[in-house]
Amino acid sequence: MARSIPRTMDAVRLHSARVDGLRYERVETPRVERGEALIEVHAAAVTRDELEWSVDRLPAVPSYELSGIVAAVAADVATVAVGAAVYALTDFGRDGAAAAYAAVRASLLAPKPSTLDHVASAAIPLAALSAWQGLFDHGRLEEGERVLIHGAAGGVGHFATQLARWRGAHVIGTASPGSLDAARAFGAHEVLDGRDASLEEAIAPVDLVFDTVGGELLVRSRAMVRPGGRLVSVAEEAPPTVAPIDFTYFVVEPNREQLVEIARLVDEGTLRPAIDSVFRLSEAPAAFERVMAGGNRGKVVLRVVDD
Repeated sequence: MARSIPRTMDAVRLHSARVDGLRYERVETPRVERGEALIEVHAAAVTRDELEWSVDRLPAVPSYELSGIVAAVAADVATVAVGAAVYALTDFGRDGAAAAYAAVRASLLAPKPSTLDHVASAAIPLAALSAWQGLFDHGRLEEGERVLIHGAAGGVGHFATQLARWRGAHVIGTASPGSLDAARAFGAHEVLDGRDASLEEAIAPVDLVFDTVGGELLVRSRAMVRPGGRLVSVAEEAPPTVAPIDFTYFVVEPNREQLVEIARLVDEGTLRPAIDSVFRLSEAPAAFERVMAGGNRGKVVLRVVDD
């Protein structure tokens, strides 16, 4: 079953792992294979380091977060229907969503938040799943525990701050001086300058540190974890000086069930995404320049369809 689908489509493809390797091109529209759905992409979000993820399969379509409408499904797919509004974090090992259409494993697609448009919905999957998995799957955060979130107003951190508060934890956040108020607005009970040399003395030991920054803050975090506590990072592996401690470094994984729960929290008003800037699909190089410049206040999103 399918809607009318053109034979070719507009897409952004990466020909070398640099911003100037991005080309806005006309290419063949993907066909659905077994277990897949074809999504008419309305918005797709970009991530700072992703131009390096596909160097072994160039040319490749970037962007692994999308929101859009199901345009076709394979004969064996019963979990989604043509016309459904969905969002997803897609597989990192195949073409992404910076295109008019994207073929996606149907098992990854979740109903998009009904209270948000496609641009805001596309800003959620990678960062919110990183926060969910870091806090709950790897960090095992429980109600009443104390959690320290490094980068509490950042792309992953602002979701982590909101989710930890929802879980009933006491939330302490570090942020840059210009982002302290934002971290408070996202729900942190306490906010500290992450550059403060006396940070270890200012924070009583916590049950969990969730690091989204890496570098010196990750190294210093060992002193901020109580005996028996946990340290989780989505930024980088810990250096040997962090051991011995319960430490986990992880790479986010697509997860439909978690996106369903995240959408519910969004629609209830518990969770909200931050959007830094929005570019048209043809402006993808400018979007990547923006996200790689750093200092973003939220997600950088490509608008593919004007809703």
